[in-house]
Amino acid sequence: MYAKTYYATHPDMMDGASNDDLRDRHLVSDLFTPGRIVLNYSHGERFIIGGAVPGATPLALPVQDEPASAKGHPLLERRELGVVNIGAPGVVTVDGEAVALDRYEALYVPMGAREVLFHGEGARFYLLSVPAHKAYAMRKLTLEGANPLALGTQATANERSVYQLILPGLCDSASLCLGLTILQPGSVWNTMPPHVHARRSEIYLYFDLPEEGRVFHYMGEPEALRHIVMRNEEAVISPPWSVHMGAGTSAYAFIWAMAGENLDYTDMGICDICQLQ
Repeated sequence: MYAKTYYATHPDMMDGASNDDLRDRHLVSDLFTPGRIVLNYSHGERFIIGGAVPGATPLALPVQDEPASAKGHPLLERRELGVVNIGAPGVVTVDGEAVALDRYEALYVPMGAREVLFHGEGARFYLLSVPAHKAYAMRKLTLEGANPLALGTQATANERSVYQLILPGLCDSASLCLGLTILQPGSVWNTMPPHVHARRSEIYLYFDLPEEGRVFHYMGEPEALRHIVMRNEEAVISPPWSVHMGAGTSAYAFIWAMAGENLDYTDMGICDICQLQ
């Protein structure tokens, strides 16, 4: 069922880790395969990280097939799901209710949904699911209703718009927080100032990069930074102890998703640039 399983990590595991080790432990690739749903499992906050690329026929979110005690149960039996369309217009049908999603639009799917179908040739649905304790209302999220934060400056090459989508006050959830950041032309740095989230893990999906474009994603403890070179439509898992920031060869967009024991967007440990080594 899962293309790959990612295990929780300790900061000491960074010591002596090769570039291949870092990529194996944190980089999530090959999410968007035509005609398929691809799901990956991370032990960090029990995230499921996936992609759905329907063709002429819809794709159905699979039922659980592991472990044996869960076999045959709906995937969202005890989970909530965030869906973001990063491709052409498409439709997500949840237990018979169809919701159209244009590019950059999102859908919050509550715990307990039994059938989730993805429709639309050219649509590219990014999927993020975490355990939930309560079923909140299904809700469609658009950039127009997201009250963007304008951050950074052109002079520091990090001018960007941050769209908060699944967050308290905008869309209730049990644990999942999600949003979209779009960098302005000429800006390449994201997440400045850098920070860590001691009480939650975070996933970044970088996209809207040209074929030859790359993002250098920085991670690790502030005093011992490492980096992973990432291509278009690749995701990276950031543990609670890790800085997460990046610089690209051109402007790009990224989807950030967090889960843990709190829903406070501002709960973070800010790092001064001078701390980084």
